[in-house]
Amino acid sequence: MAVAVEKLITSDILKPGRYLGNERLAIHKPWDTTTIRWVLTYPEVYEVGASNLGHIILYNILNAQKNQLCDRAYLPGQDLSAKLRETNTPLFAVESKRWLTEFDILGFSLSYELGATNILEMLDLAGIPLTWQERRDAKTRGHGDRENKENITASPHPRVAASSPYPLIFAGGQTATSNPEPYADFFDFFALGDGEELLPEIGLVLEEGKQALLSREELLLDLAQIPGVYVPQFYKMADDGSVHPLRPDVPKRILRRVATPIPAYSIGLVPYVETVHDRLTIEIRRGCTRGCRFCQPGMLTRPARDVEPDKVVEAIEQGMRATGYNEFSLLSLSCSDYLSLPAVGMEIKNRLKNENISLTLPSQRVDRFDENIANILGGIRQSGLTFAPEAGTQRMRDIVNKGLTNEELLRGVKTAWEQGWDKIKLYFMIGLPGETDADVLGIAETVSWLQRECRGKGRKPLNFNLTISNFTPKPHTPFQWHSVSSSEFQRKQNLLRQEFRRIKGAKANFTDVRISAMEDFIGRGDRSLGKVVRRAWELGAGMDSWYDNLDRAFTAWGDAIAQAGLDWKYRQIENGEWNLFHPQEQRSIGAEGQTGEFLPQDGLKHSYPLTALRTQHSPLATLHSLDTPLPWDHIDTGIDKKWLKEDLERALAATIVPDCSFEGCSHCGVCGTDFGHNIVIEPPAVPKFVGEFVPNTARTQRIRVWFGKQGNMALVSHLDLIRLFDRVVRRAGLPIAFTGGFHPMPRISLATALALGATSSGEIADFELTSSVEIDIFKEQLVREMPTDIPVYHVAQIDLKAKAASQLLEAAEYLMTVASPKEVTPAQWQNWIDTIKAKDELWYEQTTKSGKSQLINLRDRLFELELAETHSNMAESISVIRYLGSYRQDGWLLRPEQIVFMLEAVANVEFQILHIHRNRLVLGV
Repeated sequence: MAVAVEKLITSDILKPGRYLGNERLAIHKPWDTTTIRWVLTYPEVYEVGASNLGHIILYNILNAQKNQLCDRAYLPGQDLSAKLRETNTPLFAVESKRWLTEFDILGFSLSYELGATNILEMLDLAGIPLTWQERRDAKTRGHGDRENKENITASPHPRVAASSPYPLIFAGGQTATSNPEPYADFFDFFALGDGEELLPEIGLVLEEGKQALLSREELLLDLAQIPGVYVPQFYKMADDGSVHPLRPDVPKRILRRVATPIPAYSIGLVPYVETVHDRLTIEIRRGCTRGCRFCQPGMLTRPARDVEPDKVVEAIEQGMRATGYNEFSLLSLSCSDYLSLPAVGMEIKNRLKNENISLTLPSQRVDRFDENIANILGGIRQSGLTFAPEAGTQRMRDIVNKGLTNEELLRGVKTAWEQGWDKIKLYFMIGLPGETDADVLGIAETVSWLQRECRGKGRKPLNFNLTISNFTPKPHTPFQWHSVSSSEFQRKQNLLRQEFRRIKGAKANFTDVRISAMEDFIGRGDRSLGKVVRRAWELGAGMDSWYDNLDRAFTAWGDAIAQAGLDWKYRQIENGEWNLFHPQEQRSIGAEGQTGEFLPQDGLKHSYPLTALRTQHSPLATLHSLDTPLPWDHIDTGIDKKWLKEDLERALAATIVPDCSFEGCSHCGVCGTDFGHNIVIEPPAVPKFVGEFVPNTARTQRIRVWFGKQGNMALVSHLDLIRLFDRVVRRAGLPIAFTGGFHPMPRISLATALALGATSSGEIADFELTSSVEIDIFKEQLVREMPTDIPVYHVAQIDLKAKAASQLLEAAEYLMTVASPKEVTPAQWQNWIDTIKAKDELWYEQTTKSGKSQLINLRDRLFELELAETHSNMAESISVIRYLGSYRQDGWLLRPEQIVFMLEAVANVEFQILHIHRNRLVLGV
């Protein structure tokens, strides 16, 4: 029997703060005043999903729509998943705590080939059938009958689709846009491309359809008319894997949507739990036109669109004030190609100079890294630096169209070293078309060369942290026709491992080849792989299993493929089915333009460079023709397939294609009415650098605050509470003092930690300020930014030389709610308490931090004990016990569970702690 969700979110699960839905800037719209109710369902744990920028932007945009609300759901941890299944309680949305089945539409982010198993897990936890066919056939009684319109309309919350008891299920994201076919069985529709404009359009169609009581099929047909919406059930897969419409009133090819970034929507959702990207993130440029031939995001996000520099600056300044973050990140596929980056970064750094704010950037173009960018990244909290040369030789960088010379690589790395960086992260890739062993070894040679060039007296040697990934072909890229065998990847990894054993100061990390092969198999698959995805989920495959037990996850996928009868196809991927080069020859690209003929499955003769036809087994083996239909050809990304083939030919000749944002048009086919054009904004002048943050360590005033921890905030950990206070002080604009040193920290000190799940009305925190603030004003500003479940009771100024509250702790008073499984009278409770008070000794064995056992007399640490109240029911007897016990920081303290130990010792009965509340902390003089 299902139970209330709140009863499952308790302190015995990992990070219960994930599921509270009470973050700062969360938007709680009234359920009854809205017509369409969305859930953005992120198929990853909260720490990943809640910090995803696209998730935040779409959440804000949907909640800005009239008559619509948007809630959120995340993949629960294994502990909560087990609770949900044990109690038969469906998965819920975190804000409203309503079951997902109560909503009109669920939108999943599908951004990784193997991530669909998590989506199936969430659907199953929600009690929603996994496929669109099953959901279609599960009709609500009477809702399909047009004669029952009056009854349906009278329902307080009618379904968006009158003929189904389940919400519409859709997916968006990079993987959904590039090749939705392996996942087509599971979704009612896909949203292709940018969602900022597309999702509100979908919402309007849903609202009209709900009012008109359209059936599920009628509603989906209306949705299919929206550019960017792909409804798989209206299309069929041909024998060759290509996809075609089943009816004339849906488009043959579905357009990818393109939207203009709006930085203001990036401000939102400040979690109390530490997330993966625990900072404000603002997008500065969407799209990339560098044209790296392996890069799917660069092909799927064209054209490139710069954001106005003043809008970026305004969003960052407003966002930092609204969120209280101490770090922000500027986001783009290639931040360095945002020409206004130095000016924007310096402007923000100057404006927030006194607030100990740091800037981080994702991987950036090493050829554009200069002193201006180094200045905005440097400072007291210098962030990490990541470059992606991708290949170890100039020839390979030309083949992939990286547009990076050895001289540019050295100049960028040397600039970073001269500006104070001693460690740099580099990304490389192996298995690229035309790669020889010399190119592979060139990665190690490049690292050694950079180390030799960056040496100086009095400086540490330059260290590198390397990530060497396996090339995985992606749809809609020039290299989509190429793959490498797993054995070749293993061999090349072993070559590099041997080389790096001889290089000091370089740590190399390699991607597991099994993951790469599986990503390729699913990512370039057709609709027949839906059964593989489902069976893999049934066998236990999930994102978490790749990290917890890679062997188990790989076995689950392998078994699923075999049971689907597709292991022959997977072996082709493992053996390098579409290999453009003959690895045994290890020769250079091009073969002087020789051509040959072969007879593919279509029975027609085709002429291609010989190098484009050779496989691992035979130089003239019959391959899939480059003209053979592909499972994703019906997705119109804007890039002409003919151009992709031509660019592949250019790769074979190691020919560079310039970046069309800054040089001539490459004629890829994107720019035009449907997708727009590149927008490159002329950069403003770089402001004069006014200096690094210097921590103000002056201590002018000390304020002590007595506060509580109530309601949901009891499930926020002590470390998260410390981070919360830092952000509260920043938002309130209070002149907090900082510690000195390399990592200046705000001078905020909490007296002690409170157990997770316990409430309190007696916590204490000390604040040290650089300038005096009136007590009433301090309290007012603090309370304004505090969550309501952290009430502030009292604020007082104390002497600067006084000891911190943590050093003055003497005792703590608790109220404990304790249950007995059998009936106990109030007289019995009182008798047990009196017996404890009458004793001089009650010995307890505890284990010290060093692992030694130690006997302590608990009675010496107990100062007061009384029975506050009792009540009983058929199942148990409950009492509330108040005690005052020692609470010194030297370890001389009395814990609530030790009170239970004393009760059990005198009563010979087992007790259970139902709740702990700390009344007050007692400070010494």
